[in-house]
Amino acid sequence: MAIVIRPGRPDEATLLSDLALRSKGLWGYSEQLLDSFRGELTLTPDAVVVRRTAVAELGGMVVGFVTVDGAAPVGELGMLFVVPEATGEGVGTELFRHAVETARSAGFHKLVIESDPNAETFYLARGAVKVGSVESESIAGRKLPLMEVDTAPPTGSTCRSLDTSDPQSAN
Repeated sequence: MAIVIRPGRPDEATLLSDLALRSKGLWGYSEQLLDSFRGELTLTPDAVVVRRTAVAELGGMVVGFVTVDGAAPVGELGMLFVVPEATGEGVGTELFRHAVETARSAGFHKLVIESDPNAETFYLARGAVKVGSVESESIAGRKLPLMEVDTAPPTGSTCRSLDTSDPQSAN
């Protein structure tokens, strides 16, 4: 079954907020701790648009989403969540790729990621680099991995045609 990535809609804000909370629950956090995350995991209808939200569907069902926040040249991969049932199906990877392409298209050179500690290996495996840590907004004293991913186009990606009649063009 193919993963379809499409723009998020303002009327999906509640659905996506609930999805984020369910996804966060995959790490075994208590209900009390999940409640402490609720504010930072809640999207408003306006935020769905402003945060460049993209939604992943599998078989017509919403199974994940990602947000790309801020203004060029440095932005933030604000949220990336996948429903527990679709974990391991490539949804997160496709959403991450989409976020990098969205950032690149918007003129970003870098995306910053404040990762859940449990998701650090996911981002590292996709080319992010750990650059430090930041204090959690939800839990005093908790440190979150601070990561970055380069979104600039790969060097050498521009093609130039060779004029075989000019021996200098082949150098």
